[in-house]
This record gives sequence, structure tokens and C-alpha cells, in this order.
Amino acid sequence: MSEEKYNEVEKRVIEQYQQDERMMILVFAQWCINNELDPSALYKKAYPLQAENAALRDGIALTVPKEESEPIADSTLLNVLSLFGNEDLSVVVSEYMNTGK
Repeated sequence: MSEEKYNEVEKRVIEQYQQDERMMILVFAQWCINNELDPSALYKKAYPLQAENAALRDGIALTVPKEESEPIADSTLLNVLSLFGNEDLSVVVSEYMNTGK
């Protein structure tokens, strides 16, 4: 494979990953809205040392009111978070799923 072709494939893989990551963020944010939770607060609890997350802010902006959303199963959210290595966030989300706190 030529270097140019390799770079093109690499670019497409990165773009697809970024698109999938945005979808994961939207699923997380919408699940929070559907469960009357603040996505930013949950994220901050999982990652207290991180600065504001622009991708999360953008994802929150794309959410719809709970009444307009399709349900998102808890297991779906946990699987999606796991795919992207968001284990700390999965722990915080699981805590809310189990205790509501």
C-alpha cells in the first residue's frame, strides 16, 4: 500500500472513530436527560480533574427532552461506555442505576 493510500485510510479510520465517539457522548447525555440527571455533573464525578469537556457540551446540546426521546437501556449505555474505555464513567453511571444517588 502506498504511503498516500495508507494516510488516506488512516484519516478515514480516525474520522470514523471520532464520529462514533460523538455518538457515545450523545447516548450518555440523552440517557442522563431521560433519567433526570445532569450529564456534566456525572461526568465531573467520574473525571474530577478534567477541564470542561467541549465534546460533552456539544453532545448535551443535541439532546432532546425526555418526552421526545426513545428509551435507552441501561445495558446499552454501559456497553457503549465500555467500548470507548470509559470505565470510570461506567462506575459512576452504575452507581446511579443501582442506588439513584
